[in-house]
Amino acid sequence: MNTSLTSGLSTNLWDVILTYSQDLYTNPLKFLTLIIDIGLVVLLFTKLFKIVKDSRAGQLLRGILLIIVAMALSSILQLNILNYILTSFMTYGVVLVVLFQPELRRSLEELGSNKLTRFFGLDKDIDTRTKEEIYKIAIAAFELSKSRTGALIVLERDIAIKDIISTGIAIDSEISPQLLVNIFIPNTPLHDGAVVISGGRIKAAACMLPLAGDKDIARELGTRHRAAIGISKESDAIAVVVSEETGKVSIAKDGVLIADVKEETLKKILIKNLIIKKKIDSKGKLEAFKEKIK
Repeated sequence: MNTSLTSGLSTNLWDVILTYSQDLYTNPLKFLTLIIDIGLVVLLFTKLFKIVKDSRAGQLLRGILLIIVAMALSSILQLNILNYILTSFMTYGVVLVVLFQPELRRSLEELGSNKLTRFFGLDKDIDTRTKEEIYKIAIAAFELSKSRTGALIVLERDIAIKDIISTGIAIDSEISPQLLVNIFIPNTPLHDGAVVISGGRIKAAACMLPLAGDKDIARELGTRHRAAIGISKESDAIAVVVSEETGKVSIAKDGVLIADVKEETLKKILIKNLIIKKKIDSKGKLEAFKEKIK
């Protein structure tokens, strides 16, 4: 029955293509319309891709695209239960987005992000360089802590935050403790806002971050701490905060604030999340892939 159904679908598809081709041949104007139609679609998608390719929106769209592809494949392979779930998700996606916006959006962004970064034999160099950058950030944070200078440093991970970077002043400099300390000196043009570090470079300063608005966040937390929690909840970025009132250094990750950490603790947390965790994720995916192809 399945064979005859597949055969029938193939025949019908071929008949449609053949009929449409004959129609184009007999009516050249339709052929011109088709070319214009395809050209406009390509232009539209090219412009859209350029706008969102490095932003969280781009990763969100890639996540949605993967679901659409999975939905099409499940239909072709007659995986009915999976197809029903995916179709229902796409149908009622608007309701889910309204109810679970931050969590759902982040899941789709992670689905669309590229984590295949360790297949080119550069692990050791990348890890060494990342560790050096972490030490520089920690030195800067605790220098700022000594003088009770408020600071907010965001470290981009897999989910791109180009839209956040674009709100600040572009710097694109190598990471150095001296530069980070100087940026946050009070009453200077760049001290208000966040510094964003991406790809091992200080990309921008004075960046605007989304503020966390959860009712369970302590009232005594200032704007910097709320912004740190907000960006760590909206993306997978990690934020380092120095309190202007107490000089205490805190770190925000996955929407949770770890308050009053010591320098060694800060280094360990950053190394764990920026180096060790990334290795574990990559190895886990590679092992899973090997199991599939056995």
